[in-house]
Amino acid sequence: MDTIFALATAQGRAGVAVIRLSGPAAFVAAARMMDTVPEMRGLRALRDGKGALFDEALVLRFGSGKSFTGEDVIELHLHGSPAVVAAVLRHLGDDPALRPAEAGEFTRRALANGRLDLAQVEGLADLIDAETESQRKQALRVFSGALGAIADSWRKRLIRAAALLEATIDFVDEDVPVDVVPEVRDLLQGVRREMAREAAGVRMAERLRDGFEVAIIGAPNVGKSTLLNRLAQRDVAITSEIAGTTRDVIEVRLDLDGLPVTLLDTAGLRDTDDIVESLGVARARARAEQADLRVHMLLDGPVPAHDLAAGDIYVQAKADIKTGDGLAVSGLSGAGVDALVALIADELGRRVASVGLAMRERHRLALLRAVTSLDEAGAGLDAGHGMLDLIAEDLRTSIRAVDSLVGRVDVEQVLDEIFSSFCIGK
Repeated sequence: MDTIFALATAQGRAGVAVIRLSGPAAFVAAARMMDTVPEMRGLRALRDGKGALFDEALVLRFGSGKSFTGEDVIELHLHGSPAVVAAVLRHLGDDPALRPAEAGEFTRRALANGRLDLAQVEGLADLIDAETESQRKQALRVFSGALGAIADSWRKRLIRAAALLEATIDFVDEDVPVDVVPEVRDLLQGVRREMAREAAGVRMAERLRDGFEVAIIGAPNVGKSTLLNRLAQRDVAITSEIAGTTRDVIEVRLDLDGLPVTLLDTAGLRDTDDIVESLGVARARARAEQADLRVHMLLDGPVPAHDLAAGDIYVQAKADIKTGDGLAVSGLSGAGVDALVALIADELGRRVASVGLAMRERHRLALLRAVTSLDEAGAGLDAGHGMLDLIAEDLRTSIRAVDSLVGRVDVEQVLDEIFSSFCIGK
């Protein structure tokens, strides 16, 4: 492989900037910039070919098999001056033994060298993008190899089932010493149950990764925009005593008790002859229907039965001037807002309780392929020993689907999409 280099920290002025080199020429290239390359770590003066000083840096050395990429790696921890970074990168770019890294190439080499499986690569991408505590924890579970571990468990049990069937096929003209069907059936049912549970949790896992939408809806002038401003802790929506002020959907992304949530302030729901306002009302209804959760703000009257949806929250508006049954909130005074936040967090937290380790549509489709094959294998077992060849093929199909989860097969078709989200230095 080529030896690659890149800035591994963000652009701009900082306390420290890290430049990473990976590949067979990493140590040799580093030696051309300093007196000696440290065995593990050490402070070194970095110089160009004429002896001019670039900077004094902390140099870290990782041998092949002990680095993130699995290759020889050098990390240069420089002072975070844009001028220093630019000078060192320019010098490395002039070295014929090196070339600049492409987006995600360090992680791609970690995959190629067996340091990470494909699911861990996806977990790393999610960890880099994590904005909330829940996202961080979920991404870290996958990056640590938990999905690969459970996939390996499924694979071993399916291989055991296949081996039992293959042995039975070998005895097709003789008396089979042991009836393997009960054990095979137990293995298939156990794996299928676990896979189905993981597949069912993917949709909610995607919401956890991408964020939930919570729509604040109600009649005009019930205080929706004021509540949004209170929750956002800044003025993001215009508030006025004039009904129909909000015409479009206003979005604010928040970290709500560790969960990523986008709050939607919508136009007041009412019949109107104003063409622009009616468009806003139609858009509000559409976004509210698509949202994961709706907060209905009521000023007078009973809860509208036609608006009921599972998990929806109903609150009495303008708690600073009105009283009513149930939770009452006021964006103006802050009354009831903490209780409302707790209700939203509890409801969304209850939903994410079903989230497993599979977090992407690719995972869900692979799991469903495996489950379908196991269902066909189970039907073959019910039909009797004459179906053993077909059952064995169904098991092989299921094993291939499991292997695709961690990148043992069908990996190339998803790599470009995954690595397109990585930065150059990762």
